[in-house]
Amino acid sequence: MRKLREILIICFLASLPLLSFGWGPIGHRVVGQIADSYLTPKARAEINKILGTESIAIAANWADFIKSDSQYSYITSWHYIDFDPSLTKGDIRAYLAKDTAADLYTETIYLVNQLKNKKLSLEKKRMDLKLLIHFVGDMHQPFHVGRPADMGGNKIKVTWFNTASNLHSLWDEQLITFQQLSYTEYSNAINHTSSKQRLQWQKQPISEWIIESHEISEKLYNELPEPEPKLGYRYNFDHIQLLNEQLLKAGVRLAGLLNKLFG
Repeated sequence: MRKLREILIICFLASLPLLSFGWGPIGHRVVGQIADSYLTPKARAEINKILGTESIAIAANWADFIKSDSQYSYITSWHYIDFDPSLTKGDIRAYLAKDTAADLYTETIYLVNQLKNKKLSLEKKRMDLKLLIHFVGDMHQPFHVGRPADMGGNKIKVTWFNTASNLHSLWDEQLITFQQLSYTEYSNAINHTSSKQRLQWQKQPISEWIIESHEISEKLYNELPEPEPKLGYRYNFDHIQLLNEQLLKAGVRLAGLLNKLFG
């Protein structure tokens, strides 16, 4: 029995890369680091009261780290929202206007409204802020707004430099780690925006962030050259600009949201 238990544990751990984990630690920290650079002084002071010595960049991964704790299992569905590829932009917009499911969109709106509550306890405020930081990052990872049939690309097998992977994991983490940069180096490398660009990105409602990611995911689905494609240098070359823009948009939009809440 003990041997069987050990085998089952090994099998479970081996399956973990197939699960949905957002941008991965580096990606979420990049988003948090970029957001921190655009905070107003007042927003930064208020956020420091909530997070203490923990930076936004480090707090950004909390929502993934707690997946190992069963008491937080109820937030699993909050990390994503999937749509059938037949839906138009108008269809999705209409759905989101009436959405009541516990998904990435509704729970992000819920967290924003919670953080407006001045009577919220510090403990609850800290948890809600960490979740909000994470989920804004998640909704800019295209396959967190993917197709339900393949679990947001988790069932789409690919080979990444001769290593078996899937489309979701590739965008979650492998493309980012391939750049061989720390999260601070990565943030500094891509964090170049104009005030006009930041205003344009920040003024769009959260529903449009979701629609934008869905459109990107559909493009990425449709351009795959063959079943179980072998991807490497060329895929990185063709998609690094899009990857960086999504990370940058997430950071800029997160900053805009935090400034409205706390600035």
